Formats: sequence, structure tokens, C-alpha cells
Amino acid sequence: MTQQDLPQPDSPAVTPRSALFVPANRPERIPKALASGADITIVDLEDAVAAEAKPAARQALLTYLTQASPRSVWVRINADDDDVLEDLAICQDQPGVAGLVVPKAESPRALAQAAALGRPIMPLIESAIGLQRLDELARVEGIAQLSFGALDLGLDLGIDPHSEGGRWMLDQARYQLVLQSRLAGLCAPIETVHPEFRDTSVVAAAARRAVDMGFGGMLCIHPRQVEIVNAAFHPGDDELAWARRVLAAAEQDAGAAQVDGQMIDAPVMERARRLLARANRR
Repeated sequence: MTQQDLPQPDSPAVTPRSALFVPANRPERIPKALASGADITIVDLEDAVAAEAKPAARQALLTYLTQASPRSVWVRINADDDDVLEDLAICQDQPGVAGLVVPKAESPRALAQAAALGRPIMPLIESAIGLQRLDELARVEGIAQLSFGALDLGLDLGIDPHSEGGRWMLDQARYQLVLQSRLAGLCAPIETVHPEFRDTSVVAAAARRAVDMGFGGMLCIHPRQVEIVNAAFHPGDDELAWARRVLAAAEQDAGAAQVDGQMIDAPVMERARRLLARANRR
């Protein structure tokens, strides 16, 4: 397969920088999450809701959706078979559901079942099986972008995600997410959540590292993280000025041009274009 044969990803404008979770059993928080500045809000029916509270959470979500504006929220459904059917029934034919997040993704068939609702899908890779099958999962029709859960994946692999070795292992998973997203023609993947929300410098460093690794956005667990994450995934003023100089020089010189002592070739110009495209997101 050549570079020309690879599927081309959608415009960077459709990749969310920030995706904020809000518990489905706390519907009063949904409007606050929507006003937080997050590119997408994910109403969580899975980990954030205890098993005995899930029926009430579904009802609360349904009540909200009957009053929601079209395509206002994403919904993270459950992984358990019985819960999945009930979750999908709630989301079906609801114009307020913009997309679905599928946790513990391991089966192309399960992803196709969720995608049958006609909404974009974001699978969360949270197990060794899901990581092994990533190439298959990424090619299910309806997948918008990939993401992963570091805590669940680390638990399944038997590693401490906060240790040096654990971080190294999870970086191998990150590499696979970026690689398989590119090969499947998907948008750039979404970085896992970071548990810190009080120390904004820690969140900013994690987000900038995700940018450097090729991720397009980051999952958030607290509204305080949103502004920090959005800023990290938005090119800085110096980067944008460089990109404009590159494209201006390329337009003025059909031959070999230079900017800041660097020769301008096709990859350099494409990077400049992508930086400017990222700046135009939301």
C-alpha cells in the first residue's frame, strides 16, 4: 500500500479538542457541561453510575433528551449486553444524541450494533483484547475517532499506569491508536482522561504531550480541565505566525524557498496548512 492508497481522514475541524464527561444521574450538570467550552459533552451511563442507579439514570437522560436541542450531547453506553440494549433504546430516535461512546470495545459486531443508530461512534480501548483487535475495530463503518481508558487498560495488562514502566507501556498503546487511526482514515484519536484537575500545569503538560504524540483531543472529567485542554490543542501564536510565513513564502517562490533558515518542501507546507486548520476549529 502506498501513501496515495491510504484512506484520507476527515477535516481536522471535526475532531474535538475536549470531551467532557457528566454523570447521567446528575442531569442538572448537563447544561453546565454544555456551557463549559468543551467541544463535546458526554453523558455517562457507565462508570459514573452505580448499577442500582442505572434505570433512574436512563430515565433522567430520556427526560433531558426530550427537551434537548438537536445533536447536543454524546452518550457513553454500558458494556454489559443487557444494559447496552436498554441504553441504545433510550438513544434511538433522539435528535439530542450527537454520538455514542462505546466502552471496553472488543467486538466489531458490538460496534456495528451501536453504529446502526446512525450516530458517529467513539470506541474506548480498555483491554488487551481491544488493543489486539484495534485494526479491525478502527475499520467498522461509523467510527469517528478512537480513544482509550488508561486505568482500565492498565488494570487488564497488570501494570501501574502511574509508574515509569506503566507509562512506557501505555505509550505503546497510544502509538497503536495514532497508527491505526491513520491507516483507517479516521480523525486523530482522543487522549485518555487525566485524574488531576486542581493543578492546571499538570493537565496542560499532559495535553501538550498528547498533541506532540499526534492526538487530536483529550477526554476531560472536570470543567476546570476544559479551558486548559482547549488551549493545548490550539496552535500557539508563534506556530501560527510560522505557518503563515511558510505558506506566504511558498506562494511567492515556485522554487526552493526558505523560512527561518529552513528549506520549505511539501511536508513543511502541509504541516503549516494543518496548523492553520487546527486554529480554525470552534
